[in-house]
Amino acid sequence: MAKITEDIWYWHHNVSECYYHLQLTIKYRRSVFEEEIEKEMIEIMAGFRERYYIDVHTVGYDKNHVHILCRFLPKYSGGQVIRLIKSITARILFDKFPELKRQLWGGEYWSDGYYIGTVSGRGDRKIIENYIKKQGREPDIKQLRLFDI
Repeated sequence: MAKITEDIWYWHHNVSECYYHLQLTIKYRRSVFEEEIEKEMIEIMAGFRERYYIDVHTVGYDKNHVHILCRFLPKYSGGQVIRLIKSITARILFDKFPELKRQLWGGEYWSDGYYIGTVSGRGDRKIIENYIKKQGREPDIKQLRLFDI
């Protein structure tokens, strides 16, 4: 069993302090995220900490993709965690919202690709956290940017 403090996880003889910024895109870049679906997805991911030791810290939605700031035990690879998040959320969302299958032509919920980046618990995490919280809810944003160039 892992001992979890605010920023550090202790697991057997290991200590972990790494956060991950994930970005997952809806299949065909369809705009399916609505408030009801977003709330359900948050509820689904809340159960990951107890069962899989995946701590979802911050979630930000745009209409066709989601950004997640999370941390997980180093026994998992990033690909394993993404596969787990995609498969569980898709299965439950398709069960609770059958109209999603019609919107996505009866197929998959998530696209095959993803983004994953590590974030230090001691520095840049706050920047990424604020970026995720401010995800594209303004209709006039042409492209989301982390830094102005």
